[in-house]
Amino acid sequence: MIEFIKQPWTWWFSGIIISSIMFILLFFGKSFGFSSNLRTMCSIAGAGKVVKFFDFDWKTQSWNLVFLVGAILGGFIANQFLSTTDPVQISAATIEDLKKLGFSAPEGIQPKELFSWEAVFSLKGFLILAVGGFLVGLGSRYAGGCTSGHAISGISDLQIPSLIAVVGFFIGGLAMTYLIFPLIFN
Repeated sequence: MIEFIKQPWTWWFSGIIISSIMFILLFFGKSFGFSSNLRTMCSIAGAGKVVKFFDFDWKTQSWNLVFLVGAILGGFIANQFLSTTDPVQISAATIEDLKKLGFSAPEGIQPKELFSWEAVFSLKGFLILAVGGFLVGLGSRYAGGCTSGHAISGISDLQIPSLIAVVGFFIGGLAMTYLIFPLIFN
């Protein structure tokens, strides 16, 4: 069974699982979004006494906290028991593009120049994480939700603001990939 789980799965399997979960959530009148967990945790900690945004009945979102805990546990289990040491199979063109930016071909899942303790504790790596984390949080709050909330839940609920947000995410991703990323790493 473990060998079956460890093998690469086809892309459409995730789509079936995600759409099934969305149908269930819509049926029960719930919406999905990962960033809303931060608001819930702040409300649990009592931030609602100081900031009106956090003053709501957090118990209505307890199911989303279960999802958060499941995602963390799932990531831990996958890393500890289901990960492989085989290098990721990527195209030669991608390897060349990575070399132009100063990255070696990944030996595992991620390039070590970005995802290693040495990179995290360097000034450049720390600044990339700090500024990137700030921008993700700011963008999530400004857009009224995160990428998963808008792209999965908002669009399946036919919300026009979510469609606009997702278009913005794609434009931002393209700008990062082709304009900003080369400036940071060249």
